Amino acid sequence: MKAVIQRVAEARVDIGQHTAGKIARGMLVFLGVEKGDTENDLEYLVKKIADLRIFGDAQGKMNLSLKDVQGEVLAVSQFTLSADCRKGNRPSFSCAEEPVKAEKFYFSFIDRLKQQGLKVESGEFGADMQVHLVNDGPVTMLLDSRR
Repeated sequence: MKAVIQRVAEARVDIGQHTAGKIARGMLVFLGVEKGDTENDLEYLVKKIADLRIFGDAQGKMNLSLKDVQGEVLAVSQFTLSADCRKGNRPSFSCAEEPVKAEKFYFSFIDRLKQQGLKVESGEFGADMQVHLVNDGPVTMLLDSRR
C-alpha cells in the first residue's frame, strides 16, 4: 500500500461543481492499494500517518504529529500510485488492486484514521476529482508499507 502525503495549510477535493471534502491545516493523503496488500499494510500506514512528526514545533523543527497540532486529513483514492512506468511510455496498472477490494481498504483507512481521533474528509472513490491544495513547506513524502 502506498501513500503520498503532503503537509497542507488547506486542501479540498471537488467533483464537478460539488466540494466532496475540505480541510484546514493537516495532511492531504493520496492512497494507492496494490494487489497483495493486507490488514498489516493498512495498520502500518494508519499509525505512521497519525504519528508522523512533520509539523513544526516552536523552534520550527519538524517535531509534531497530526495529533499534536489537531490537524485534519483529506484522504483521496489514487490507483495511479501503482503505475509501473519502467517499460514503454504507457503506464501499466497491473499492480493496482481490483476496485471492489481497493474501495474496502480505502473506507477502512478512513475509519481507522477517525478511530485515532483525527478529523478526516475524503474524495469519492473512483470519481474524476480536482484536488486543490496549499502545500505547506513544501513537504511531500512517499510512504510504502512494503519498504
